[in-house]
Amino acid sequence: MHSYTPAEKRERSKLFRKGFRQAMADCVDPRLEAKIERIDQRAAERGAQELAALYKVQADARQALANAKAAERTAPRTDRPAARQARRQAEDAVRRAERAVLRAEG
Repeated sequence: MHSYTPAEKRERSKLFRKGFRQAMADCVDPRLEAKIERIDQRAAERGAQELAALYKVQADARQALANAKAAERTAPRTDRPAARQARRQAEDAVRRAERAVLRAEG
């Protein structure tokens, strides 16, 4: 996963266009390719960090769901509707976290 900042996107696009023109003339500057590679490397590192953070959020959401299910099962009859609502909110959080991870992976 790559996570480019807006400035990196602009710079990479500018360098790519410049490299394309050089490729048409068959004289690509290796410094140009190195700059693009450095931008890609930084974006890949940032993307890996963001993906790791998303996995942590997903794991925390799953743990919160397990806790909510246990609380619902052990709640007295009068507290069960509130526990059920908490479980549903925890399920929603897990779904949101899973969607975010799938978007980031894909």
